[in-house]
Amino acid sequence: MSSSEIIENTALLQKYQSLDQRGKIIAEYIWIDASGGIRSKGRTLSKKPSSIDDLPEWNFDGSSTGQAPGHDSDVYLRPVSYYADPFRRGDNIVVLAECWNNDGTPNKFNHRHECAKLMKAHKDQEVWFGLEQEYTLLDKYDNVYAWPKGGFPAPQGPYYCGVGTGKVYARDMIEAHYRACIHAGINISGINAEVMPSQWEFQVGPCNGIDMGDQLWVARYLLQRVAEEFGIKISFHPKPLKGDWNGAGCHTNVSTSAMRVPGGMKYIEAAVEKLAKRHLEHIALYGSDNEQRLTGRHETASMTSFSSGVANRGASIRIPRSVAKEGYGYFEDRRPASNIDPYLVTGIMVETICGAIPDADMTKEYKRESD
Repeated sequence: MSSSEIIENTALLQKYQSLDQRGKIIAEYIWIDASGGIRSKGRTLSKKPSSIDDLPEWNFDGSSTGQAPGHDSDVYLRPVSYYADPFRRGDNIVVLAECWNNDGTPNKFNHRHECAKLMKAHKDQEVWFGLEQEYTLLDKYDNVYAWPKGGFPAPQGPYYCGVGTGKVYARDMIEAHYRACIHAGINISGINAEVMPSQWEFQVGPCNGIDMGDQLWVARYLLQRVAEEFGIKISFHPKPLKGDWNGAGCHTNVSTSAMRVPGGMKYIEAAVEKLAKRHLEHIALYGSDNEQRLTGRHETASMTSFSSGVANRGASIRIPRSVAKEGYGYFEDRRPASNIDPYLVTGIMVETICGAIPDADMTKEYKRESD
């Protein structure tokens, strides 16, 4: 679709968006499918909800999303949070839902359920997260967006946080996503162009507990919906292009209440020691194809060994220079890939640094999905 066609279609849509909805509300239910993608469908509500309890449970055909067999295909959608809809606007909403089976058990691809138990069990530690979501823009033929046809742009160097033609691409789409997140109520804290051309990043957080996973999934949905209108595809693959190009991660910033006050460095160091002992368990939950990215090159640590350091972007865990100087703050886990399920990553992080609870184990949760 050409840019002129996109503009024309957008103008046509706005014509109908201004129509009176006569008190009705459109709720776009979104959920995570078997492949870690996002699905959605809309329904009409008779009035604006005042709380999550006002939103009805719904269902979908799980056999069409890889989440249920054809002979028993109904999967139930249980709303867990909702946000202002930046596309339909007005009182319309986007509803994030968990997937449940008809026997009352969470669907095997529903990682939020176990994560929420861990967050609730350790809520006294007030674990804050901030996720740095990197992603790559592709055209409709799956080529990197705006790259020379049959060739490559100049080597990496001028693109990171770049300004100007030939250094950044699709800034209009990125700005649209930024505003959409703010309108929806997502705690988006910033954006920037990344090291590889046509690669960008947005940051969400700080968010407390389960809210982190919820907000990142909704921000991803908004990104893909905005990109749809611009005729651009979004890739969350951690190494979308082989060769001397940076991969894409989802760096995870973490702190507990004890880490955020003077003297907190000892708690950060204790957390790093615990993470070192469970390196392989974490890597198993840190995204598919991550071995293509965690090579020890392009600002990454090696996948096979654990490391930490102050201001070291080639380490598994980076402690910011300002944190080391002040003696309190947060740490950054640089291992997670761009295609992570944030519930798995934040869940195992809390499990490791705060202590597990008997009936919640994110490693077992991941294995349950793989079976």
